[in-house]
Amino acid sequence: MEAVQINVVAALAAALLSFLIGGLWYSPLLFANVWMKEAGLTEAQTKAAPMGRIFGLAALASVVMSFNLAAFIGPKASLAFGLFAGAAAGLGWVAMSLGVIYLFEQRSLRLWLINSGYQVVSYTLMGGLLGVWK
Repeated sequence: MEAVQINVVAALAAALLSFLIGGLWYSPLLFANVWMKEAGLTEAQTKAAPMGRIFGLAALASVVMSFNLAAFIGPKASLAFGLFAGAAAGLGWVAMSLGVIYLFEQRSLRLWLINSGYQVVSYTLMGGLLGVWK
């Protein structure tokens, strides 16, 4: 078995990219209001949330996701393969896993589309970045 080679700087940049996409995705510019409604959250609840802990753990999760994707893509990937692998991981694994959970939790299709859409876009762009940054 070969040792996994990961460009640490690229993986950290991919994590930052995912984090920034999430900030935009869940902002009032895009889906914040619909997401809050579909998730059953009020603006007061989101403002009272422990944001330091949430953002810190979300950043940590983004780092884990990007390193895992980098290991999956490998060091010899191209832009095309990185985009494909990211989209496949985002849609085939993450979105479908969320779909199973959302079905049993009886959550709305709209919420699934928002949350899964973020994951697919995020993984696709992280994959593209990891595919070109050797």
